[in-house]
Amino acid sequence: MSAAPLLVLVGPMGVGKSTVGQLLAERLGAGYRDTDEDIVTGQGRTIADIFVDEGEAAFRALEKRTVHRALAEHDGVLALGGGAILDADTRGLLAGQRVVYLSMDVEEAVRRTGLNAARPLLAVNPRKQWRELMEARRHLYEEVATVVVATDGRTPEEVTRAALDALELKEA
Repeated sequence: MSAAPLLVLVGPMGVGKSTVGQLLAERLGAGYRDTDEDIVTGQGRTIADIFVDEGEAAFRALEKRTVHRALAEHDGVLALGGGAILDADTRGLLAGQRVVYLSMDVEEAVRRTGLNAARPLLAVNPRKQWRELMEARRHLYEEVATVVVATDGRTPEEVTRAALDALELKEA
């Protein structure tokens, strides 16, 4: 028998999926899982290292397998990496799931992440690259989302409350 996550968080890098996901899991009395953490633990190296050593295509294939496994196994709060929604099969699996898209604008992204080189897709001209990534991905996040929660200028606690309210979920 396969499980289904209580809810799935999607959104760009640095939006706070891990922080908000842990708070949501706590409030809902559920487990928390992050597919990026699964990849790092399983591979014994950082995502940036995987990108550098093997390239984006190899990382995306690994990410797809990891996300599909987590969607089948995990029954709590699940956070997906920023690019997981690029895969059509993954988007198909998210149909019918409770998906929260955490959004932010570029200024908020700069403030939160510093748009630093530890983000392999943002190594050169980070603001421009972040905008381009979001132009390519925003419609995909929106396609899979049950609800959209803006994070700009909000604390993790405020975002968590907004997500619970938007999904009409009660705390444990």
